[in-house]
Amino acid sequence: PPAETEEGIGALTLSGFLLAVTRRHGDREALVFHEPDGGVVRWSYRDLEREARRVARAVLGTGADKDSRVAILMGNRPEWVAALYGVALAGAVAVPLNTYFEPPELDYVLRHSDSKLLLTQARLLGHAYVDQLAELCPELADAAPGDLWSARFPHLRRVVALGLEARRGAVEPWVEFLGLGDDVSEELLEASAAEVSPADHALVIYTSGTTATPKGVLHPHRGPAIQSWRFAQQLRLDPTVRVWSAFPFFWSAGLVMVMGATLAAGGCLVLQEHFEPGEALQLLESERVTSPHAWAHQLAELEDHPDWPRVDLSAIRHCEAFTSFGRHPSVHVDDTWSPRAAYGLSETCTIISSLPADTPREIRDRSQGAILPGNLVRIVDRDDGSALPVDAIGEITVKGTTLMLGYVKKLPEECFDEDGFFHTGDAGFVDAEGYLHWTGRMTEMIKTGGANVSPVELEETLLRHPGLKAALAVGVPDEKLGEMVVLCAVAHDGVSV
Repeated sequence: PPAETEEGIGALTLSGFLLAVTRRHGDREALVFHEPDGGVVRWSYRDLEREARRVARAVLGTGADKDSRVAILMGNRPEWVAALYGVALAGAVAVPLNTYFEPPELDYVLRHSDSKLLLTQARLLGHAYVDQLAELCPELADAAPGDLWSARFPHLRRVVALGLEARRGAVEPWVEFLGLGDDVSEELLEASAAEVSPADHALVIYTSGTTATPKGVLHPHRGPAIQSWRFAQQLRLDPTVRVWSAFPFFWSAGLVMVMGATLAAGGCLVLQEHFEPGEALQLLESERVTSPHAWAHQLAELEDHPDWPRVDLSAIRHCEAFTSFGRHPSVHVDDTWSPRAAYGLSETCTIISSLPADTPREIRDRSQGAILPGNLVRIVDRDDGSALPVDAIGEITVKGTTLMLGYVKKLPEECFDEDGFFHTGDAGFVDAEGYLHWTGRMTEMIKTGGANVSPVELEETLLRHPGLKAALAVGVPDEKLGEMVVLCAVAHDGVSV
């Protein structure tokens, strides 16, 4: 469908998005964060814009230019949100970094991204980021902030750390960094923000490198802006929602499906710096969370926690009835809401197909949804690249309004085919009604007795079993069948399946 047929899409830059949601929802609560020392941070939308502007002026005060890359290495906390939109207001490019990175991965990505400025925190869980950086880059110890010169990180000039009391060489405290913006006028900031366009570079999202080094996915402003507005509609969010999520903001799902969509709806983000099941249950109860997001293994940890039977989760209204949340004794929801009918990936800044979360189950369970406006999908034969007809399984290829500009430091022909399509490596088909069906990774399809078996279909079905904590379908070699389907399943503690 043409992009212009989609309703509810607002500003197409991240900076414009922030200004628009502040105008709509100014005094509403935008985010809440319970600090380790017992304090609670509560920001309204006006507070969020004010803090983002402080970051933007500080970024400009460092001498960062248009399109300068600013790495963000923090947990899900208020400063992360302010940093993302502040970098956008300044016309720079945000590079969210994975907080799970060990030093070798951090070393690679910080260098590969050509980041000029790094915004981090001194410590998070077992990571002492400032200490790790000092080991990677000895020049940090003797340089002044803004005057770092290192052959290891040739473009990095400045490091800023939350939780740092005083300078450590080139690493400066967060408060000192914000002070750099004192001499940057609002007039200059407004002029800088006005020159940001939907086509300008906005984000570099690094994919997980399971078999190779992480790839930097470069997105213009249009993609994450569209997806933030879009997800608010697809998830049926409104200004009364209170959203908690274990999804980190450094991946596209956390960035647009959780953070962007909540703000687009005028709701409140209940932040948790890192997932810990006991603390998560306290937040869900005390902050009256309506819309939680967690992965299957995190749901299992919540359900196995000793506080699980006692907490009051009755405010939850956006969850799937068959999951841990839906089964909780204080939660009463029908099987009427699910975000599962969707397909997307980092390279398309999340979804390219979807159905609204309140679509009747008999429709939403059949596919990954309808192709969303502005997207073009072609199913191709993996061997010769020819387009396949309706109902034929092949590789999903896509182009459209939320597709990446390309991978960092890769030529266009290394990212797209001659028609501009991105090859996803996923198998699927489009049916006669125009719904997209994802059947798994091309490399994961199980061929048994001449039939293609999708492990995804088996796993999706098994997720509905109340006794299972996790399930995985795999193919193993078999002399007669070629491959045999084997199910690996883990039951909840104390449950016999």
